Amino acid sequence: MGAGGAEEPPLAAAAPAATAAAVAEEEAAGDGKRTGWRVKAAVVLYVLALSVFWLRLHWNMRHGALSKAEEGLVCMCEERARMLQDQFAVSVNHVHALAILVATFHYEKQPPALDQDTFADYTARTSFERPLLSGVAYAQRVMHADRETFESQQGWIIKTMKHEPSPEQDEYAPVIYSQETISYIEGLDMMSGEEDRENILRSRETGKAVLTRPFRLMSHHLGVVLTFPVYLVDLPPDAKEEDRVAATAGYLGGAFDVESLVENLLRQLAGNQELVVNVYDVTNHSDPLVMYGSEVPLGAPSPSHICMLDFGDPFRKHHMICRYRNKPHVPWNAITTPSGLFVIFMLIGYIVYAAWSRYDNVKEDYRKMEALKKRAEAADIAKSQFLATVSHEIRTPMNGVLGMLDMLLDTELKSTQRDFAQTAQVCGKALISLINEVLDRAKIEAGKLELESVPFDLRSILDDVVALFSSKSREKKIELAVYVSERVPEILLGDPGRFRQIITNLVGNSVKFTERGHIFVQVHLADHSNLATEAKVKPAVNGTNGHNDEATAISSSVSHDTLSGFEAADSRNSWENFKLLLSYETNEVSYETNSDNVTLVVSVEDTGIGIPVHAQCRVFTPFMQADSSTSRNYGGTGIGLSISQCLVEMMRGQINFVSRPQVGSTFTFTAVLKRCERNAVSVSKSALLHPLPSSFKGLSSLLVDKRPVRATVTKYHLQRLGIASTSVGTIELALGVLSGRNGTSLNSMPRKQPSMLLIESDSWGLKMDVPLHTRFLEMKQNGYEAVFPKVILLASEDSGKMKAKYAVDSVITKPLKASTLAACLFQALGISITQANKDKHHGSDSLYGLLLEKNILVVDDNKVNLRVAAGTLKKYGAKVKCVESGKDALELLQVPHKFDLCLMDIQMPEMDGFEATRHIRAIEAKAHEQADDADSAEADSMAEKAKHHLPVLAMTADVIQATHEECTKYGMDGYVSKPFEEKQLFQAMKKFLGPSTSS
Repeated sequence: MGAGGAEEPPLAAAAPAATAAAVAEEEAAGDGKRTGWRVKAAVVLYVLALSVFWLRLHWNMRHGALSKAEEGLVCMCEERARMLQDQFAVSVNHVHALAILVATFHYEKQPPALDQDTFADYTARTSFERPLLSGVAYAQRVMHADRETFESQQGWIIKTMKHEPSPEQDEYAPVIYSQETISYIEGLDMMSGEEDRENILRSRETGKAVLTRPFRLMSHHLGVVLTFPVYLVDLPPDAKEEDRVAATAGYLGGAFDVESLVENLLRQLAGNQELVVNVYDVTNHSDPLVMYGSEVPLGAPSPSHICMLDFGDPFRKHHMICRYRNKPHVPWNAITTPSGLFVIFMLIGYIVYAAWSRYDNVKEDYRKMEALKKRAEAADIAKSQFLATVSHEIRTPMNGVLGMLDMLLDTELKSTQRDFAQTAQVCGKALISLINEVLDRAKIEAGKLELESVPFDLRSILDDVVALFSSKSREKKIELAVYVSERVPEILLGDPGRFRQIITNLVGNSVKFTERGHIFVQVHLADHSNLATEAKVKPAVNGTNGHNDEATAISSSVSHDTLSGFEAADSRNSWENFKLLLSYETNEVSYETNSDNVTLVVSVEDTGIGIPVHAQCRVFTPFMQADSSTSRNYGGTGIGLSISQCLVEMMRGQINFVSRPQVGSTFTFTAVLKRCERNAVSVSKSALLHPLPSSFKGLSSLLVDKRPVRATVTKYHLQRLGIASTSVGTIELALGVLSGRNGTSLNSMPRKQPSMLLIESDSWGLKMDVPLHTRFLEMKQNGYEAVFPKVILLASEDSGKMKAKYAVDSVITKPLKASTLAACLFQALGISITQANKDKHHGSDSLYGLLLEKNILVVDDNKVNLRVAAGTLKKYGAKVKCVESGKDALELLQVPHKFDLCLMDIQMPEMDGFEATRHIRAIEAKAHEQADDADSAEADSMAEKAKHHLPVLAMTADVIQATHEECTKYGMDGYVSKPFEEKQLFQAMKKFLGPSTSS
């Protein structure tokens, strides 16, 4: 932001969002508490309802059980009453039959056929028919007038119930016949007892059996006396009382043992032990008399039942009361069933409550997550705004620092001053690189990182990476090499910047952590790499390849078939597997080319310190390193691999690694790109491609290298330049090839005779230059001077020192890349270079060629930035006009104007870059409308000028918000970030100031 900017602080801008989130969270928390109280109240009501349900069900089941018990009591009582009546009726019928017997044999027979002995014998023998009668007797009716006669006939006098001579009265009823069991009542006057007299009178008047009230029998049992009249003649059922009295001859009576009767009856029935039976004489309701059972009052505890008894005496009333001996128990099911249902419904309620609670908890967690999400979003917005502001505020002064240093280095400086300036420039670029990494991570987290889709040369990108780390690798004396399979297309469609960033991160880590050995970058097609791996090598996974102990993973001194001879972590990158990949390329193994997608497998192998086993799980975690000593010893932020992983995933690939402590690490990733033919690349995008010189096509070379992998890499670079090559292991073999020994002659060499002899420095023996020179002299004497190749040494040290040390024609400093190799071969072979190729600084494919004599308008409120931009652009031949505000820019850009391009700062006071761009587009639109309405030649001239679309590039230090879409939204054509870099400016301006545009 400019010095005069009035932008709201990012944290203050995010404060309302945070406050709103906090208020919403408090409201949601209040709703949650209210819901919790409602749930608790519902639980209490549910438990109370279940308790009421239990009581109600228990009461109903208990009442039902008691009702069943009462029904059973009624049934049993009725049954006993009925059987008792039947038994009594049978006994009464027997007494009636005996009365008829007496009437028949005593009164109808003359003389009577019945006497005491006969009666006693008969009743004794038929007593089984009368089990309820303790005895029977017959009392004859004797009038007072006939008393003396009767007494003389019987031979005894009539006595009262007290065994006293009976006083005089109208009539008597002495017992003349009796059963042996009651023979003691013979001669007693039944009329002498008040109750017996009443029974006798009632029986002869009604003609029916009558009963006395209960009394104690001689057996001490309660009983009654049954009295039945005996008539002289048969009377009709409706006979009058007078007739009945007149026809009465006597009275037959029997003592009923009621207790025995009921006892015998109860013994015959089941459930006797459960019931208590009482029989009462209730003729007098106010004073009921017990005939059977204990003295229990009528108001006995329920349940009880009363059954009326009919013993045939209409005067006497009897009933039976039945009750349970013990109060009926509450049935267990009246407790267990309600309790079981209570438990079941409680469990159901608990399940529902638990589910509801779980739902509430999930809902509450969701609410909290939403609140946290809103907070995180607010924090993310604040962080993004903060990062954008910090990026802008750091990049703006850094733009001035680096720009001024760049211009300072273009001036005449002393060597010490130049060293100081270059050191400051390196430190500034390192700071910018660190800021870029942090901002890349922020853009990835914010989802604002987008990939381009432009054609690019993968091999050129790898050459750039090699060039970037070449000096560091030479300082450490480690091999740095790149190999790309022939089957990988020359031109690919993707994001070259991000692809370069991934390779740079991985190679940079390898260079940082490797002190001896090599760093080897390989690129193959995914299908070929998989075929080779499956054919020869067991799968490897992240870890130590079977080494459980770090000590066992330390590389030994044994030489291996690798680039440098040191052991590599991933066995899949062995020479055997590498040969398989080469054979697939040579034999042209079929590859599916119908698809536009190309899946690459890129591996970066090093022989560094490796990654400790315990730290391998967090390799891709942002801001994490293996241990604290790593950052102390090697530096770094620990986010490079994290960013690389995110970029690989955005390219629809995967990244993994194999690492062994003290052996090394191999990182492998895949990336899905698209095919792109060279003839399909537009002119505006051709600047991204770097064609190699074609001057070496048709040449051949002989390579001396004892390491086959390294020899293959060297042949790859020679092949890119069009040079055929053959490799041998030693110089002796090379001399044999040159001299035609071992069946090989110069004429048998492929294509042409070798123009150069390339020798690896470690294949050059001690004092080898003298024998080699001697052999060349011998060959010259033999007539082979025309085929003497140029001797070129491949070394990792300074070429000047090596050339002086060894008697060779030239020294090529490694690591190898196509452009460096071509430059060295041009010099060694003496091939002339055209002026167009030599002075490409002034060609159309350079920034100088783009900006020469172009009118550029620079708009920025920061004077330092204006000086830097103007100095940078003027260095490349541009004509620069600087203004400090958007309003000043609008005054200069009124149609017609002379400018070819405008660099516009975004954050400026009064009118920012976006607003100024909208006004510029509005001015152009208005000019188009005027051109459509004008008819004169002057108007046509204005229309031609107005139809020119002025390219406007955003010039900003804010790389978070200033995306291509954001710029396009406001009418801009792109953006360049501060500080300026030549390559970035070239790529941004090529499409607007290139030859196709000017034409």
